[in-house]
Amino acid sequence: MQLNHYGEEPVRFAVGLVVRPPASPVDLVRRCTDAGIVGSDVVGDTGHLEVEKFMARWLAVVDAPDSPTRARLLNELLADTSAHPRLTDHFGGWHLHYRDENLDLPAVVRALISVGTALHLTGRGMDRLRRCALAECANPFGDFTRAGRQRYCSPTCANRDAVRRHRARRTD
Repeated sequence: MQLNHYGEEPVRFAVGLVVRPPASPVDLVRRCTDAGIVGSDVVGDTGHLEVEKFMARWLAVVDAPDSPTRARLLNELLADTSAHPRLTDHFGGWHLHYRDENLDLPAVVRALISVGTALHLTGRGMDRLRRCALAECANPFGDFTRAGRQRYCSPTCANRDAVRRHRARRTD
């Protein structure tokens, strides 16, 4: 069984771009290459800034107060960034792309993240994208757990909050 490369990994990649935005076009290319994103390496002098601007729009999806608002915002991203599905066999193996051909790298990233987020939310649940419950963190994360009750972006934040709660009970 071949897993859909538009699901979990694009959401994880999006979180990484928000938490640590690319510092330059070269950094964007390197991170896309490391993530296995296939497409153009044409970025331009401001490509990383285009991606950063897009990620602000993606964060509005994360922060949406309810499912209908989240769906509306994500539909706007999809309309602006994706294309009808098409079969491709680059790098051996047929699969679907949800983007036009010959796009620059920022456009590939926008399409991949928009479609990946849509597939994640429709496949796992519209509430499976949120912010870390640790007040001083608030990083976004995709909930990929079986139960769908993840509250923290990382084990570090979960442990930090658990220690804080434990110490608060001891002083009461």
